[in-house]
Amino acid sequence: MIIPVRCFTCGKVISSYYEEYDERVRKGEKPSDVLDSMHINRYCCRRMLISNVELIEEVSHY
Repeated sequence: MIIPVRCFTCGKVISSYYEEYDERVRKGEKPSDVLDSMHINRYCCRRMLISNVELIEEVSHY
């Protein structure tokens, strides 16, 4: 749905990284390389970005 502002586990602010992450992955970069270059090292924060699915357009019809 919508990217959470903070990581559910550690509380680090992660929403500010999502646009850059999504843009770079869509251009063809590996997600692990993108997260490493953005210095997101905790596996809980990585999970928040990798597992996010954009469903807002599908849900907004209802």
